[in-house]
Amino acid sequence: MMITIEKAYETVMGTGFRTGVETISFETSAGRILAEDIRSDIDMPPFNRSAVDGYACMKSDLEMELEVAEVIRAGKEPVKKPLKGQCSKIMTGAIVPDGCDFVFMIEDSRILPSGKVIYTGKALKPNMSLKGEDVRKGDVVLRKGRLIRPQDIAVMAAVGHVEVRVAVRASVGIISTGDELVEPSGRPEISRIRNTNSYQLAAQAVRAGAVTKYYGIAPDEEDRTYMMISEAISETDVLLLTGGVSMGDFDFVPGVLKRAGVNILFDQVNVQPGKPTTFGVHPSCIVFGLPGNPVSAFIQFELLVRPLLCKMMGNSFRPAQLNLPMGVNYQRKQSSRVAFVPVTINENNEVIPVEYHGSAHITAFPYADGIIRLDPGTEYIKKGEVVIVRQI
Repeated sequence: MMITIEKAYETVMGTGFRTGVETISFETSAGRILAEDIRSDIDMPPFNRSAVDGYACMKSDLEMELEVAEVIRAGKEPVKKPLKGQCSKIMTGAIVPDGCDFVFMIEDSRILPSGKVIYTGKALKPNMSLKGEDVRKGDVVLRKGRLIRPQDIAVMAAVGHVEVRVAVRASVGIISTGDELVEPSGRPEISRIRNTNSYQLAAQAVRAGAVTKYYGIAPDEEDRTYMMISEAISETDVLLLTGGVSMGDFDFVPGVLKRAGVNILFDQVNVQPGKPTTFGVHPSCIVFGLPGNPVSAFIQFELLVRPLLCKMMGNSFRPAQLNLPMGVNYQRKQSSRVAFVPVTINENNEVIPVEYHGSAHITAFPYADGIIRLDPGTEYIKKGEVVIVRQI
């Protein structure tokens, strides 16, 4: 049964299960999905802090010759509170003494023969970070459901959150099918090709925050394929198969899936590339049968698999999108299906379709910055027309 890409997405996202939660060190949490809100245990900054090397004083004393009461280094508490006509020499990041509401830079000062200091600047910028102006104690600084990035690690370090609850990684099994495939380390003979899909899909799954297990190449033998699929279903949360889902004499994967207890919910999507995409559910595993052509497999993973993996780990996946003008006129040959076209973004921030010979042309894809969607009936896009680029 063929369905629209919208219906396919709705069907996929209506399935799945949550993967659970575990506690790990914040140092190793990059790339994981946060399973708790993280709150600050301190005000940030924790004190009134100097933003420059200079002199701390009362703003009302700026026109006076100021006596230097002490020198305050970062990491040391002030000993003295400057009195009227006094200031404290202060380093960047140090505590501003009580009673001071202004710090002027060394560059905006002059030392007199008497040893006193005068302000020579004009801009009345206080050059201070006030206590708690960034974060108050108890504020949420990171919300659950986000993919943890390097900058989030810095935030966790700043608030002392050294043990963090994260979603258990979804486990993804990967099988490629077909006697025509050889592993990348081998040299393909005539009529055979290297297996690219398994390694591409594994990298995509890891980028989504999952872990992968590769089960190898399933030959065009139904019983052997059934054994490999059954093993993967019993060991992983999501199984990705590529190839064997079209209409050829040896494309028996859908039948094997049913034999393995998978309830197939759809087996074709009205989309280009990726029409022969199959999806089904097993009581213990979600199964995708992706097309054998690598570009099709890549795009269908991004459209359907990645959002589901993120949902299973508590993350709402929102692909980055840019609204940009077309840099050239573009026309496609037939417009009966939704199409996703790989594009680059040139130096003028214009969208240029990649030279692309079909869904087996994987060497064109590394140069693509994203994909654009063309709805059924859309045959032509004019230069200058604004399109939505989904980054990949």
